[in-house]
Amino acid sequence: MTADISQKQRELAELRQQLAALEAEVATGTASDQWDHGKFYGTYYGTVGFVFGGIAAMVSLLANVVGAPIAGKNSLEIIRVYLTFPLGEKALGLTSAEGAQYVISDGTILALGCCLYIGTGMCLGVLFHWVICRFALNKGLVVRFAWGTVLAVLVWIINFYGILSWLQPMLFGGNWITDPEILPGWVALATHLVFGWTMALMAPLGEFQLYQRPTETQTSVTAQ
Repeated sequence: MTADISQKQRELAELRQQLAALEAEVATGTASDQWDHGKFYGTYYGTVGFVFGGIAAMVSLLANVVGAPIAGKNSLEIIRVYLTFPLGEKALGLTSAEGAQYVISDGTILALGCCLYIGTGMCLGVLFHWVICRFALNKGLVVRFAWGTVLAVLVWIINFYGILSWLQPMLFGGNWITDPEILPGWVALATHLVFGWTMALMAPLGEFQLYQRPTETQTSVTAQ
């Protein structure tokens, strides 16, 4: 009888050791599967920025549509100027009598121009959201706005005066985008600033949040 008890005690001890080993393996596996809260997930923020960029582009476009008539311009003047890159000087005749020269109506071309404008904003949104969240996500609104302003000014200078100022004349024989008589510099800058400020304002909405699977207790409480 004593021998049986000793045998069972040894078997119980072995089972406890096996259980402890299994628990350690499970804990290690679970820990390795957890996301690191302190890590910056650039791919996630870039993806969110792609979506936010489209929204910010629509906001900046709306600001232009509302503000253009105040300056005595066509509501979609920014799109006409924007389309001079693929269409050249002909784009400036859209929504006028000259627009009838196109097989496709000028309204359709302007609609495509709006889509192209928003698509460009989506691409820029990746950069804006990534940088703002990387350096100012947990800062105040003023700091985020400062980052949005700096990025907007840099993108405006690089795009307009570092690239388009020589690329458009080389490809299409004119510099309608950077010509202040057609598109004043302050209008282009304001468009970029509205875009940057909108991205800064939306940045906290795109913060990475680790998904927590509900426990049995939480599930039962919710059911009640």
